[in-house]
Amino acid sequence: MTKAEELAAYREMLLIRRFEEKAGQLYGMGLIGGFCHLYIGQEAVVTGVQMALKPGDEVITGYRDHGHMLACEMDPKGVMAELTGRRGGYSKGKGGSMHMFSVEKGFFGGHGIVGAQVSLGTGLAFANKYRGNDNVSVTYFGDGAANQGQVYESFNMAKLWRLPVVYVIENNKYGMGTSVNRASSTTDLCHRGRSFDIPGEAVDGMDVRAVREAAMRAVAHARSGEGPYILEMLTYRYRGHSMSDPAKYRTREEVDKMRAEHDPIEQVRQRILANSWADEDALKAIDKEVRDIVNEAAEFSQHDPEPDPSELWTDIVR
Repeated sequence: MTKAEELAAYREMLLIRRFEEKAGQLYGMGLIGGFCHLYIGQEAVVTGVQMALKPGDEVITGYRDHGHMLACEMDPKGVMAELTGRRGGYSKGKGGSMHMFSVEKGFFGGHGIVGAQVSLGTGLAFANKYRGNDNVSVTYFGDGAANQGQVYESFNMAKLWRLPVVYVIENNKYGMGTSVNRASSTTDLCHRGRSFDIPGEAVDGMDVRAVREAAMRAVAHARSGEGPYILEMLTYRYRGHSMSDPAKYRTREEVDKMRAEHDPIEQVRQRILANSWADEDALKAIDKEVRDIVNEAAEFSQHDPEPDPSELWTDIVR
């Protein structure tokens, strides 16, 4: 990656991490209710994939979704305001952490039902093929969702009709509280499409360079009319499954080892310094800029008005 690409990736991943750290703080203060799933540790996945996309491509994911929103250039103020249930949130304060959308930015959610977004992402790809454009649907789901039945129905349809979809499996090694080794009979999830003749590959999801390179291959495959492609991103979440999860099913030593040896942001930081593309002061300035953006979003999310009660009756399909 070039100097500009490395610096852009560093800033994007740092924005996601600082945002999620602040979201965790606000949750602890009781300002965010309901469920809240943080993306800390997985920042390289969505950052690298987004670098392979173009305007018009679509992104859809599950409930660990704040990082995807920010990578799609959604306004941090609107995202944080939705977390706190305010009028200025992307779903007018009615969707919360798991249900935000921005058609303008090509982001189609945020979905709370495990694996449900896979069928929807396949539908987005079908729409692209039907319309004859060259847009690609990037459909994210986790290792837990990889065992859901609708995933394989979607695989079959996508291959049968050669739909332009890239399935990104974010394998962070744990479902809600169970190791992938205990929940899946086969753990090489990139091969889950073999019976449908869908190519797949495993990728170091902690290295933004590897993610970007693999995403460019997969997106080019889908965009050229060759049909679906599976990317298994081998990544790791540092926090619990959700804010209510103490994560006692793994050791502190395991988490610390991943942080010390594979942190996605630190890897980029070290490369930038080693290549003299920026010094410590310049990187601190980027961190300060990002913190200011996040703090402004947090302030907005606490002082923006709550939705009018009449909003309960809007956006309802009858």
